[in-house]
Amino acid sequence: MLKIGLAGCWHVHFDGYAKTAAEREDCKIVALWDPDEKKGKEKADKFGCEYVADYDEFLKKDIDAVMVCAATNIHPEVLLKAANAKKHIFTEKVLTAKAEDAERVSAAVKENGVNFCISFIWRARADFLWIKDAVDSGLLGQLTYVRMRNAHNGVSGGWLPDSFLDRVPTCGGAMMDLGAHGMYILNWLLGEPESVTSVFTNVMCNTVEDNCVSVLKYKNGAIGVNETAFVAQSNPFSLEVVGTKGTIMCGGADNKLCYKTDGDWVYPDIEGLGKVSPLESFLDVCLNGGEIPYTIDDAVALTKTMAAAYENIK
Repeated sequence: MLKIGLAGCWHVHFDGYAKTAAEREDCKIVALWDPDEKKGKEKADKFGCEYVADYDEFLKKDIDAVMVCAATNIHPEVLLKAANAKKHIFTEKVLTAKAEDAERVSAAVKENGVNFCISFIWRARADFLWIKDAVDSGLLGQLTYVRMRNAHNGVSGGWLPDSFLDRVPTCGGAMMDLGAHGMYILNWLLGEPESVTSVFTNVMCNTVEDNCVSVLKYKNGAIGVNETAFVAQSNPFSLEVVGTKGTIMCGGADNKLCYKTDGDWVYPDIEGLGKVSPLESFLDVCLNGGEIPYTIDDAVALTKTMAAAYENIK
């Protein structure tokens, strides 16, 4: 039985993660900590566990692993203390807002030998796994251009929580949150960039950026583009992966995956390629051993790329 502590309930995905763990027969949620006592007690009652007001006392509880859904600005302290307490760690993205903090967390995770997983959910998708294999196999030749657009109407539709529009806990806006998916996918396909340049604007929100583009340059001449927004209505996800020998298109209005090298467009069969979610992967490895595909090094790379995007806004 894996005993789990819920380290913060700030993130919008908290309920889904906690529900997944609570429904497994081989897991038990033991305790919950959050700096907001009222909210923390409400969530603890919902998931049938003890609320602990002090984080240090929370880590002393009989727990094997922590699920970190705390606000981004307190990730460094929360993650460092969890690693040093030798608790396995599952965390929402990003790891931290600053690269130096990410390196400190990485050192603690490795020194203490704990299992670590960051929620890179798009890397578990069947279409993305097929794309990664195709790129690694050389189907497209040398990659020259990758563009990912992932946007929603969280601000324009009025459904995104106010807490996600407060720069203090979030450390950023649309790019820090939704744009993180594009950043880790670009890192996965192209490696870490040589430089990043960003254009962030405020369409409807005056506290954080809600309309964003970052352009990434790579040593081999490739260009990456990461687009995101909180003010995009009916704007489907899209991914273009372009190389010297062909192109892959994914998403769009028809939500299809196709590629072209010579001849007609081909629609590959991706049935059965998807993996369990990062959280399920994390829980399985903590219980049964093995390797988690979403590593602390991946998490540090995301923070470095994201930090560069915010440091170079034009």
